[in-house]
Amino acid sequence: MKVKIISKSNHDLPHYETLASAGMDLRANLDVPIMLKPLERSIIPTGIFIELPVGVEAQVRPRSGLAAKKGITVLNAPGTVDADYRGEVGVILVNLSNEEFIVNDGERIAQMVIAKHERVEWEEVEQLTETDRGSGGFGSTGTQ
Repeated sequence: MKVKIISKSNHDLPHYETLASAGMDLRANLDVPIMLKPLERSIIPTGIFIELPVGVEAQVRPRSGLAAKKGITVLNAPGTVDADYRGEVGVILVNLSNEEFIVNDGERIAQMVIAKHERVEWEEVEQLTETDRGSGGFGSTGTQ
């Protein structure tokens, strides 16, 4: 799939690191570093603008290394970039650690997965088909 992109960043375009990678790293595009204090959040610009085809979204997800090692994650994970959005792709980072974290220009801050999606047409009914699980949710199937 070809996707149109405008880059106002000095960094490489998002790209897949390996043949089997689902996501492409997004980099911070900053004039000055941004400090995130514990529990603080900020929208980090990436300097990229994309034009997705209808029926496709870009999902912005945390980078596992930043989350595990530093407690930095994407607040609205996964964030969605809709096909009709033409603004700059931004990443809402939050610092869930007890230490300050500095976001530097060019730092890999999130990953973006391009995914097809379906649109639904609701069909109102009086009853849903029964299943063994039924309405059990939120851990009702056990932990092991």
